[in-house]
Amino acid sequence: MGTTAAPTAFDTRALREGIEHRDADTLLALYADDAELRMVDHKTQPSHPLVMHGRSEISAMLADVYGREMTHKLEQVVVQGDHVAFMESCLYPDGVRVLCTSVADLRDGRIVDQTSIQAWDEQE
Repeated sequence: MGTTAAPTAFDTRALREGIEHRDADTLLALYADDAELRMVDHKTQPSHPLVMHGRSEISAMLADVYGREMTHKLEQVVVQGDHVAFMESCLYPDGVRVLCTSVADLRDGRIVDQTSIQAWDEQE
């Protein structure tokens, strides 16, 4: 009789800490080396999303977003099996708000395929 290792759980605590403490390195650790992330927003619409391949491209985006002077809050997170969904709200110092919702597939507790959709307040 062999033993089967328990699946690695997704680290929701690290997700919250990374987002709310603006820690790009903590967030990057949640991604598999071969992860793919698609971003859809007003500039990169569904037919032509911004696609990042691998941790190096994802790292650059995370460093940019979490290096900005703004607040981030993890509003909700749901993990079910090999899937995670979460919603993040952001606030720039000038009052502009951003809402980002993400869904992702997991492998060994790490994100391998993520799609994020973000909406921004209209800037006057």
